[in-house]
Amino acid sequence: MPQQPPVRSSPAGSRRPDASMSLITNVMDHSLDDGYAEAAARRKAQGESGLPKTLRARLGLAAGLVLAALVVTVGAAQARVAAPVVAKERQELIDRIDGETAAADKLEGSVDRLRDEVAARQRAALRSTGGSAEADLVGVLSGATSVHGPGVKLVVNDAKEASSGGGGSNPRETSGFSDTGRVRDRDMQRVVNGLWASGAEAVAVNGQRLTALSAIRAAGDAILVDNKPLVPPYTVLAVGDGERLSTRFQNSADGLYLHALEQNYGIRATISTEGDVSLPAAPSVIVRTAQPTTEKTEKGTS
Repeated sequence: MPQQPPVRSSPAGSRRPDASMSLITNVMDHSLDDGYAEAAARRKAQGESGLPKTLRARLGLAAGLVLAALVVTVGAAQARVAAPVVAKERQELIDRIDGETAAADKLEGSVDRLRDEVAARQRAALRSTGGSAEADLVGVLSGATSVHGPGVKLVVNDAKEASSGGGGSNPRETSGFSDTGRVRDRDMQRVVNGLWASGAEAVAVNGQRLTALSAIRAAGDAILVDNKPLVPPYTVLAVGDGERLSTRFQNSADGLYLHALEQNYGIRATISTEGDVSLPAAPSVIVRTAQPTTEKTEKGTS
């Protein structure tokens, strides 16, 4: 009997014709909409809105501008409300300063009147004792009485280009800061001492009468005469023989020093003779340390 070929059993289900094209089948079965939906869901889970970035940036910018405008508006409103209060306080301070200044001027005037009255009574008392000439001479030399007569007028001023706190080193340094074309206290000391040495009988600087107890010092850029600040130009009046006093001062060491300041530092100075200059009395001439010499002391020291 002839043998039949073996029969092969076929699978239960039929095989898809596109089974070998799984990638293409996956693309066809799952559209790109699923990917977009998944990305949107992921952004939503992270707290992001579905708005485009450009729109979010514009909204953020708009919100920032609104906030800045609000801050500026609130600040302007507060400043407008506070402005009257500040102006009122400022005016009150100005009025207080003016009032105190007026009171100080009034007191100073009273002091001057009392000083003149005391000086007049002193002169009257000295005349009654026969010491009029000597008393007048002592009053003039000590600065206790006002004087007038021929003399010189010396005006010393800063250089035109003078400024405070110049940079760089300078050989002429005074009061701890470098020279910048400004008149210093040491300069005024030399000028005044030169006038005394040249024969001045009485000297005043900007109306401040100088005595044996006077001091010329510096406070910052200001020059103090008996603790009163002066401002340039500094006008020095000296009573004496005008022509002789002017010539002797300009030829003295202190006059040459002033001339050197003019040449090297631009300080301005002019001197002129005057037919009559008036000098006020010194504010106060009080000797606190000197003691009268007794007869016993004089015998012991002779």
